[in-house]
Amino acid sequence: MSETRPPAEIRPAATILLLRDAPAFEVLMVKRHHQIDFASGALVFPGGKTHAGDHDPAWAEHCRGWERFDAEQRGLRIAAIREAYEEAGILMAEGLDGADFAGVSDPVVRAAVDRGETPFIDVIRDLGVRLRLDALSVFSRWITPTMMPKRFDTWFYAVAAPPDQVAACDGRETVDAEWIPPREILRLAETGERTVIFPTRMNVQLLSEAESAQDCVRRAESRRLVPVLPEVQMRDERRFLVIPSDAGYGEVAEPMERIAAESRAG
Repeated sequence: MSETRPPAEIRPAATILLLRDAPAFEVLMVKRHHQIDFASGALVFPGGKTHAGDHDPAWAEHCRGWERFDAEQRGLRIAAIREAYEEAGILMAEGLDGADFAGVSDPVVRAAVDRGETPFIDVIRDLGVRLRLDALSVFSRWITPTMMPKRFDTWFYAVAAPPDQVAACDGRETVDAEWIPPREILRLAETGERTVIFPTRMNVQLLSEAESAQDCVRRAESRRLVPVLPEVQMRDERRFLVIPSDAGYGEVAEPMERIAAESRAG
């Protein structure tokens, strides 16, 4: 008699859609390192799981919009901003005078934060800036299916990227950082020129409905948030991954063989 394993523990995570309108409506994508075991080489948004330091109460003195959010959202938004800093060198912050941070992120410091050697809050203190928690708008929320060995409850946030900062990959988890129009990402995925895993592709599809960064944020803020927990269903003796029809993506039933192929991509 076979044992049914209980679903893996769900860990909180945050992802950020950095948007710009020059020269066209684009989103920042990073390419996963080829040595990563899951979806190596895939185009993804910057993001990752939350860390203990993201929940440090001391952040209250170093964040704009702190009082607007509960403890969970504060930690998630700090994590999203930290991941953008680590993976792409973009820092969603402002000076104490309210001016947008326009500096260049030190790659050595970024690497130390990524390795856990330097607390992110120390970097923010040294720079004399505040994180812009209230600049992030909730875009979507995806929960990893129950059958997966690693599961995350991932919040996606949309924000207009600072105009005077330059994106640069970290060289460890990511090997490239590219600004790409959403419709072009979908074309690259469809032709097989680039790997774009299912959750990313679905969110790019939703993103492609917008015409600009401002339009994307407006749509996100007006959309009812429906958490997406994909489920496997059998249809005509084939397995499909299905998401809620009221989540804003339309009727979606993705063949499991395509999901498997994307996860193995290198």
